[in-house]
Amino acid sequence: MRRPLARNLTVLAVSAAVVSVGAAAPPAAPAARAAEKVPVAVGYGGAVASVDADASAAGIEVLKKGGNAVDAAVATAAALGVTEPYSSGIGGGGYFVYYDAKSRTVHTIDGRETAPLTADSGLFLENGKPLAFADAVTSGLGVGTPGTPATWQTALDEWGSKRLGSVLKPAERIARDGFTVDSTFRSQTESNQARFKNFPDTAELFLPGGALPVVGSTFKNPDLARTYEELGTEGADAIYDGDLGQEIVDTVNKPPVDPSSGYNARPGQLSLEDLAEYEAKLQAPTRTSYRGLKVYSIAPSSSGGTTVGEALNILEKTDLSKASEVQYLHRYIEASRIAFADRGRWVGDPAFEDVPTKGLLSQKYADSRACLIKDDAVLTSPLAPGDPSDPAACSTAGTAAPTTYEGENTTHLTVADKWGNVVAYTLTIEQTGGSGITVPGRGFLLNNELTDFSFTPASPDVHDPNLPGPGKRPRSSISPTIVLDRNNQPVVALGSPGGATIITTVLQTLTEFLDRGLPLVDAIAAPRASQRNQTTTELEPALWTSTLKTQLESLGHAFRQNAEIGAATGVQRLPNGKWLAAAEKVRRGGGSAMVVRPAS
Repeated sequence: MRRPLARNLTVLAVSAAVVSVGAAAPPAAPAARAAEKVPVAVGYGGAVASVDADASAAGIEVLKKGGNAVDAAVATAAALGVTEPYSSGIGGGGYFVYYDAKSRTVHTIDGRETAPLTADSGLFLENGKPLAFADAVTSGLGVGTPGTPATWQTALDEWGSKRLGSVLKPAERIARDGFTVDSTFRSQTESNQARFKNFPDTAELFLPGGALPVVGSTFKNPDLARTYEELGTEGADAIYDGDLGQEIVDTVNKPPVDPSSGYNARPGQLSLEDLAEYEAKLQAPTRTSYRGLKVYSIAPSSSGGTTVGEALNILEKTDLSKASEVQYLHRYIEASRIAFADRGRWVGDPAFEDVPTKGLLSQKYADSRACLIKDDAVLTSPLAPGDPSDPAACSTAGTAAPTTYEGENTTHLTVADKWGNVVAYTLTIEQTGGSGITVPGRGFLLNNELTDFSFTPASPDVHDPNLPGPGKRPRSSISPTIVLDRNNQPVVALGSPGGATIITTVLQTLTEFLDRGLPLVDAIAAPRASQRNQTTTELEPALWTSTLKTQLESLGHAFRQNAEIGAATGVQRLPNGKWLAAAEKVRRGGGSAMVVRPAS
């Protein structure tokens, strides 16, 4: 198979910047032993891939003790809540996709956060005008009802083999004993330093003594260890019908700000009723066919499954395996542009919006949109959406609307077990550092997920399906994906963080792997482009400095640079019970792939 991007480009090497030490920190405790990070592992007994070695090891520990993929996924996610607290945790939400090997079927959980029951379309309006985004992010107003604890409980109740308290033990231990600070954790803390200082509980946890954490030191979170212990004993009801829930409500509605900071953290509207009414939804996945394979992902409220699926359908009739590098990237970029135009018009929370999921995923509709793509010209963004109920060939009769902003920090994990079950799970607190607000004495940050709503309609002339509403789930781009063969056996499972770039990262990684013949770890590492129905396409540095950029510009493409797009992980089923786990080689400091029993 051709491997053009791997052959002609140096794989992107973007690591988190190691910042200067700054103010001297108190003497650090001896560092915990850092688990080794490797981007690919092959072996038996199951596999785990995440961005963090301690988290992957937590999942492997559960697999070794007889747990299944669901048990290990929850264990890995809980550990990420310790070591990746700015990307995930029990103060957030996410989407869980599960393949059941016994029935050879795919199931999903929508664990997205919800707006308070008192919210309306003017949630982020003040004096008739939309709030500044930064003011909404760092506030109680942006905090949605957390969905992660309910997701864990639901997944274990439906498909797990162990209790919540059991699978939380590795994460509880990491929180109590500590993990080794790396340059990514330090740099993410530094980027949040100014706003963290506004909240004494956040500053005490993440900026002890007012200093940044030192790379190589040990970071402990005993409050989170105690919270996990309580959650393990009481189950998710500790949050949705317990004292911990009351603490969350109090924190959201009266953010504990340092009075001397002068910061105005707007209060939220969360109530105990919001927590009691919350439900992690069991729902059918999206499904589309691609090259004779079956591609499953998450349905709305996330736009991931419909948008990746539509783009794949648009590309279905182009032989990407034989396309030149420029032709491949051109087609991929244009398919993304079209799918995002339709996403913006049609996808929102299906409990509030009439989302034409079936139409968006029909091959007939994709063909009516694919004919817009020309080999020697570029579509203009913002591109108008089509109408899935009336798939007129090459129609752009609708009114174009710009793509709204979406925060870029999340985390993804992928797990397989010895029985052949697979989990692709993406979880988030939205912005890096979420709302910046820590629940006092609890050791976790609250999300700012409600800022994924449109504050006002993206265009006054186009219906916006993503305005706030009572109990409504903001639209997401999370795209955990599982691909099955004709016999309903797993081929590959993957996902990524990255806000709206999640969709393009998953799409590009799938096509690099399935069409271009790259090994999974190289498909994950390949330099990325991201087009989201905007006037310019984002490029990572390795593409920015390549001749491909010049050749694409000659077709009419315009670009802007993005230092790092996404941080994917995946697993691939190999013959005879063997699994391959793959993660990033460099992005976010590199990911961690592990198997239970490495192949010799």
